[in-house]
Amino acid sequence: MTSLVFTWVGIVSLLAFIVAYAFIVLEEKLDMNKSKPALFVGTLIFVLIGIYYKVHGYDQAPLEHEIESMIYEITKIYFFLFVAMTYIESLIDRRVFEALKYNLVSKGYSYKKLFWITGTIAFFLSPVADNMTTALILSTVLLTIDATNPRFLVPGAINIVVAANAGGAWSPFGDITTLMVWNSGKGHFTDFLFLFLPAILGWLTTAGLLSFALPDTKPTLHADAEEVRMLKGAKVVMFLGVLTIAIAAVGHQLFALPAMWGMMFGFTLLQLFSYYLKRKHKERINVFHFVSRIEYDTLLFFFGILAAIGGLHFLGFLDIAAKLYNVIGATVMNVCIGFLSAIVDNVPVMSATLKANPSMGLPQWMLVTMTAGIGGSLISFGSAAGVGVMGRLKGIYTFGSHIKYFWTILVGYAVSLIIWYVQFEMLRIY
Repeated sequence: MTSLVFTWVGIVSLLAFIVAYAFIVLEEKLDMNKSKPALFVGTLIFVLIGIYYKVHGYDQAPLEHEIESMIYEITKIYFFLFVAMTYIESLIDRRVFEALKYNLVSKGYSYKKLFWITGTIAFFLSPVADNMTTALILSTVLLTIDATNPRFLVPGAINIVVAANAGGAWSPFGDITTLMVWNSGKGHFTDFLFLFLPAILGWLTTAGLLSFALPDTKPTLHADAEEVRMLKGAKVVMFLGVLTIAIAAVGHQLFALPAMWGMMFGFTLLQLFSYYLKRKHKERINVFHFVSRIEYDTLLFFFGILAAIGGLHFLGFLDIAAKLYNVIGATVMNVCIGFLSAIVDNVPVMSATLKANPSMGLPQWMLVTMTAGIGGSLISFGSAAGVGVMGRLKGIYTFGSHIKYFWTILVGYAVSLIIWYVQFEMLRIY
């Protein structure tokens, strides 16, 4: 396929992507949902390519094939997240997270103990619920504990962001980037689990350093606080959520079914259970009400940004990126991708890496999965989890307050890289 990088369509498409990404980065200031510029540029690039092909009389079969392949890849991610978000909304409806918040606050734990509990929950919930959802839930828990103490809230918020991103790195569906790598066939389900040790030790290092900044006191619980209990069916919904993830993983590994196929099967299980609750216990759970509460802005953003990266790949830009791997080496390049993820966002970075498809073995694909996943923690707006927590803790968890503790995250990132090198390159454990 002929490169179109230096043609008018290539130059205009690249400039459009840069402008659109500027709008995405400035989402908070402009009060514009990031899905709008992402969808605009994602669809625009292929419209421009279509016009260029028609004007020059090119065979349009390659373009048609590229779009069909891209739609298939996006669909697999879209419906996977669609079901995962629906389950999260159903758990919120059954007051699972409200009960968790009450139980944590009412125990009389110290700030340091609550810091470690929320971080641990974030690390182990993120592999199932995804890092952004996990961070939003637990940042709400922080505000419930103490909404006015920055000495607790800032280190606690950073701890949750780092833990959620690290936890998402060792699960095929803990982060959109790991899901993309898994769906692309760069690693089996079990391959990602070998990232557990680098991920957890990196987080524990950062958390340990952050813990020294916490106050040595306890938060107070309001005397009029009422006990919160989960609603009927909550435990079954939790079980069905775990079962759905298991079906998706087994179906993908053993039967070559897309992971989203198992997720959609799990969606039907949730619908059937809601019918059972309605008929047997007169308890109304409207699954389509949960669907209406999904963050479609996030789903449409992924559609747009992946389409845009697909367009740039078709034009030939990512062939240039692939050559960088040959120039500076896979390990150095993959470590740099972690830093780039903190500035740009890990989704387009990982999409570009997969489209460029450099010749790498499993250890290097696991390295870039890890660095793209946890690298976003280095800067407050470098990941969806960080952006979400900044929105939840406005005026408290900011770029400035995050940078104050940047060094703790950098040390943890370095530890993760060292553990990866020892495990994957020296001991060959993977």
